[in-house]
Amino acid sequence: MAPVSAPAPVNVAARARAVGAEIAARHAEAVDRDGRFPVEAFDALREERLLGVMVPAELGGGGASLFDVAAACHALARGCAATGMIYAMHQIQVACLVNHGTNGWHRDLMARIAADQLLLGSATTEKETGGDIRNSVCAVTTDPEAEGGRFTLAKNASVISYGDQSDVILVTARRNPDAPSSDQVLAVVTKDDYRLEKTSLWDAMGMRGTCSDGYRLEAAGVIDQILPLPYADLSAQTMLPVTHILWSSTWLGIAADAVSRARAFVRSEAKRKPGTTPASAVRLAEATAKLQQMKAVILTAIRQYELACGSPEQLTGLSFATAMGTLKVTTSELVREIVEAAIRTCGLAGYRNDTPYSLGRHLRDAHSAALMIGNDRIMSHISTQLLVQRDGLGPFE
Repeated sequence: MAPVSAPAPVNVAARARAVGAEIAARHAEAVDRDGRFPVEAFDALREERLLGVMVPAELGGGGASLFDVAAACHALARGCAATGMIYAMHQIQVACLVNHGTNGWHRDLMARIAADQLLLGSATTEKETGGDIRNSVCAVTTDPEAEGGRFTLAKNASVISYGDQSDVILVTARRNPDAPSSDQVLAVVTKDDYRLEKTSLWDAMGMRGTCSDGYRLEAAGVIDQILPLPYADLSAQTMLPVTHILWSSTWLGIAADAVSRARAFVRSEAKRKPGTTPASAVRLAEATAKLQQMKAVILTAIRQYELACGSPEQLTGLSFATAMGTLKVTTSELVREIVEAAIRTCGLAGYRNDTPYSLGRHLRDAHSAALMIGNDRIMSHISTQLLVQRDGLGPFE
């Protein structure tokens, strides 16, 4: 497939900001209320050709950096948290393809993502493993004698976010039926390759528009569709750090919009009583300070990832894994604290659902952050790592 031209990546954040403010925000209440996919926002993202911005320019994409995409997640989430989160999850899968898809099949698919603006999802959890993404019951069964070599797999996925809308799904599975549960690979399957049978519905407190239903997935394809790097290494080098950075950027968008509403409320109170500083301004200052802290933590993580890129030893090191894990835990707690401070700033105006300062949706969405790869699970891993991890020698070790 011939690559098509794409807009310059320098405009990624600005284009995402326009979609977030003009379209995602307009439909956010309906997406949340009805628990539906934010179709209007993703139609606009496709028109802006923002789904393929991470694909290399030589394959028709924008060649955008992780910073560009993080800024886009932040901008979209300010308008609609579900839109920002879906965009983040999509780009996490694109990053895995860009960094580890080395053969012709994967490169052809990346060209299609850029040309046709395909939406990528993932199936990494299984009901049998209780959400532990580093272990699988599902296994790849290969038939090397078939023309080109073929595989099949069947997965009882507890969650496949926006599965009905996905054009491509990246699926974790054991390398073969005899492999231990932790010896996983990542298979890339397109709509033509798989069949989904819905097993549960997503009716959650927040992030309702992600449509994170459960499915039984059955897929078949050619062996070239399986990424060659073991999933443990692929996760350490790309999926884990990119996930935590882009999720954190999405939560930053939620927090930023909450603070923006709180600031508007305080200004309205100040106008109502000229010459006085509203008592709630102290809470606004607290929320703003935490927002700045959250932003600094994310920017530091992006810089740390950029410095480690190109060095598998650094990316798979314990200190890097600890840094990325603590990033997720820190930002997922901060987003809740910031939204709560914004609600206390606005008082009943933030608590109610019928004011311009309403923050109920923000609070419900913020509470999902600590549960997406549970913080307790992450901290348990970190506590084990710290027992064998040497002290760092520099600020980014």
